[in-house]
Amino acid sequence: MSAARHGFARELPTREPLAEQVYQRIKRMLFDFELMPGDRFSENDVAARMEVSRTPVREALHRLGREGYVEVQFKSGWQVRPFDFAYFEQLYDLRIVLECAAVERLTNLSELPEMVDRLAEIWCVPTDQRRRDPQLAEVDKAFHIGLVEASGNAEMARVHRDVSEKISIIRRLDFTQLPRIEATYDEHGQILEALRRHRGEHAKRLLESHIEISKAEVRKITLHMLQAARERLRD
Repeated sequence: MSAARHGFARELPTREPLAEQVYQRIKRMLFDFELMPGDRFSENDVAARMEVSRTPVREALHRLGREGYVEVQFKSGWQVRPFDFAYFEQLYDLRIVLECAAVERLTNLSELPEMVDRLAEIWCVPTDQRRRDPQLAEVDKAFHIGLVEASGNAEMARVHRDVSEKISIIRRLDFTQLPRIEATYDEHGQILEALRRHRGEHAKRLLESHIEISKAEVRKITLHMLQAARERLRD
């Protein structure tokens, strides 16, 4: 793979540590499918094109490797981890287990944590106050992380944060489609209302359905975007 093809030379911002800048730049390329699943590249390619030393590049790539986006190839540099939908489905299934357990813990409390009210202030809003910008994917992630953290189990929250990061590359695509954005607001509002009424089983059913629908939608969107990216490369 030619690193030049992917525009590593674009100017880096200057407000963050260099390794963080390199990390964010490569991650954007992964998320935008400028770096395609299966693509191979070397630390020297990235360092030369970004006009930085190999040290921040190595730090960034090892961080991305821990997050499951790239993997080191013995004596042949790095490779973008091939898409494995079976793996992502396992992570989504784990999300369901963790979040449903969190909801059960929450509904067994005599009084809900303040976090639930804070989440409602974001998601239970009139249609004309709903966000429709690219950062909504992070707000959605914060909603689900907030529910698990509010349940009070720190280890469960740690595992859930790790899972959430690993699926970010496809999960964010759910917020590129306006109908999915509107559905997310509606479904989050329903889940929060069930929590407020301490209807645990109903809240768990809503949450499981919400995650399953999202899983199916991001699979379709991901396949479409991968195909579009491959066609651009052939042009």
